[in-house]
Amino acid sequence: MDKVPMLAEGYEKLTADLKALRAERPKIVEAIEEARAHGDLSENAEYHAAKERQGQVEAQIGELEDQISRAQIIDPTTLSGDKIVFGATVTLLDDEDKPVKYQIVGPAEADAKKGRITYSSPLARALIGKTKGDEIEVTVPSGDKFYLVDEVAFV
Repeated sequence: MDKVPMLAEGYEKLTADLKALRAERPKIVEAIEEARAHGDLSENAEYHAAKERQGQVEAQIGELEDQISRAQIIDPTTLSGDKIVFGATVTLLDDEDKPVKYQIVGPAEADAKKGRITYSSPLARALIGKTKGDEIEVTVPSGDKFYLVDEVAFV
């Protein structure tokens, strides 16, 4: 089983989500019991909806437990060096020398609007291993993009 790198923030989010789903289990069981009391199960929409929700919750719980068990928590402030790795905050210059800043994170904490990209994204894969001054080319749905690595920080 491969380890899943993530920041402490992502780990906390996963454990909070897991706790919330586990708290939902008894409510679903109550809904199933209540729906069973209505009689004929073959035409009981409430029963089928509750059973379907139970299946969804159990699948999500299993997935979260798997991710948590394989979590490798990385604190970017303990990292150093000039190579781009997981957790690095990178400032890039695009074609027009406009700076863009990204932090390479795990899937749980990725949010492109906040400048956090998952390590498996095309841009992050192109960045990992590069150093300040390197030029990179990334193929994205809108076409090829070129960037210059301007700064690598671990914050």
